[in-house]
Amino acid sequence: MIQFRLCPPRPAALLATTVMLATVPLGGCARDRDTTPYPSLGVRPVEKQGFAEPTAKPVVLRPDPALDAKIAEIGGRLEAVAAEFDKAHDRARTSATKARGQAVGSDAWLNAQTELATLDEIRARSSAVLTEIDDLAIQRAAALEPEYPSLVALRTRAAALNTRQSEQIKTLSASLPAG
Repeated sequence: MIQFRLCPPRPAALLATTVMLATVPLGGCARDRDTTPYPSLGVRPVEKQGFAEPTAKPVVLRPDPALDAKIAEIGGRLEAVAAEFDKAHDRARTSATKARGQAVGSDAWLNAQTELATLDEIRARSSAVLTEIDDLAIQRAAALEPEYPSLVALRTRAAALNTRQSEQIKTLSASLPAG
């Protein structure tokens, strides 16, 4: 059987190992004189240009007869839906007044619920018109064309109408007995 015996390290070997391990990290501090120096901390040419926003070119809006005709047609449909809603709202308000104090499921309550459903259907049509207007605006934006003022005005009008109709339905619905 072979036996191994550990010998204590020799002082010369220990010293050589220590010196070598101590000098290895110092090698990272050495600098090659042929490398380029660090960049200057002075102002670079791009920084002399300033940070002000560039002036925008004026937008030239070209008339679009096809879009104007489409806007007029959609505006007419929007007005027709608004008039239909107003008439239906008057009927629904009358039915809701008759249903106040009535039991849930009574004829007056059912009539009021039917009128509210009609209002909701009309509001859905006005919402579809708003969606159609949004689609036109999206198409213009996708083509990188500027906003068209009459289209923006029609969208604002349609959004306000849709919001008003939703509020009117909510108010009438809240006035009825819960069912």
